[in-house]
Amino acid sequence: MSTQNNTPNTSSIDINNLAEVEDAKLRKNTDKSYSQGQMVWRRFRSHKAAMISSVVLIIVIILAFTSIGLGDNIPGWWDKNYKSTGSVINGGVPSIAAGHPMGQDHLGRDYFAMVMRGTQQSLIIAFVVGLTSTAIGAIIGAISGYFRGWVDAVLMRMTDLVIVIPLLAIAAVLGKLSSVFTKGGILPLAVMLGLVTWTSLARLIRGEVLSLREKEFVAAAISMGAKPSRVIFKHLLPNTIGVIVVNATFAISAAILLETSLSYLGFGVKAPDTSLGLLISQNEAAFTNRPWLFWWPGLMILAVTLSVNFIGDGLRDAFDPRQSGKLKKRRLLGLFGRKEALDAYAKDTAAKKKTVDTEPAKASSAGGSDVR
Repeated sequence: MSTQNNTPNTSSIDINNLAEVEDAKLRKNTDKSYSQGQMVWRRFRSHKAAMISSVVLIIVIILAFTSIGLGDNIPGWWDKNYKSTGSVINGGVPSIAAGHPMGQDHLGRDYFAMVMRGTQQSLIIAFVVGLTSTAIGAIIGAISGYFRGWVDAVLMRMTDLVIVIPLLAIAAVLGKLSSVFTKGGILPLAVMLGLVTWTSLARLIRGEVLSLREKEFVAAAISMGAKPSRVIFKHLLPNTIGVIVVNATFAISAAILLETSLSYLGFGVKAPDTSLGLLISQNEAAFTNRPWLFWWPGLMILAVTLSVNFIGDGLRDAFDPRQSGKLKKRRLLGLFGRKEALDAYAKDTAAKKKTVDTEPAKASSAGGSDVR
């Protein structure tokens, strides 16, 4: 007689319940009751890359906004201005003794102050773009998924229209219009970029809302006379907060690269102000003889984007219940380990089931020997 395979298929595992099982074990072991926010924070803390990236990003933000201050009214601890020119010392080579740790450009301006100013501008634009695109995408996706019908059709066709236009092309046009009508202000530029980067979140939220609107709590709210606006903003969107937060972090990272590309092409931040992309564009010709003018802003872009991406990866693991418990055995880059964790869970479940099945057989065998 063939032996039945007791090992369950990993695809049949209800991995959505793994977080609840692990949370129950945690409460049992610690004798404490944890809220959803506390559980998310515990999972996020266990993601080493995300925690390290959070420290790096905080250091970059503090350094950028305290070193040269903010605008003309809030001074910083660095004694040089990013606009002030002077004599070029030793060819502008970086020298701590000369008071220019990142060197000087060809006009004698302190490059540390310029890089810090560029980091400020890029961060402000990135966060404003992230918030704007997240708000627009979440609202459009929620309205589309809740009302469905012709409302869904109109909003999704509008989303498709924005998607088919190359992002860099439409962002360049909007950036040019922003610089013409607002005299180069970065906030109007950031809002303009946010108006064209919301499409991916809108599709994600629409899918989530289409599923959530069939739940009992939504039907109960509607039966009690709740208006559509209340159902959307009080019941549906709060239940998609994980998707919204994770997408916002990735939107910030993408906005930094988009602003860098626009400034490099001349459609973003304009001189005499500066940004990281503009610094790279202005000094690309000096890459061979004065490479520090190219590398410092490039390294700052790399540090910020990688940090935000790792933070987004950690938030995704924290909010996604499938990444908790035994499925938390992910590698540093978050690219491997999920299949191995599922297989380990399947083997553990099969072993427990086999133990339960063999215990009655042992008991009956022992009873038979006593009778004899």
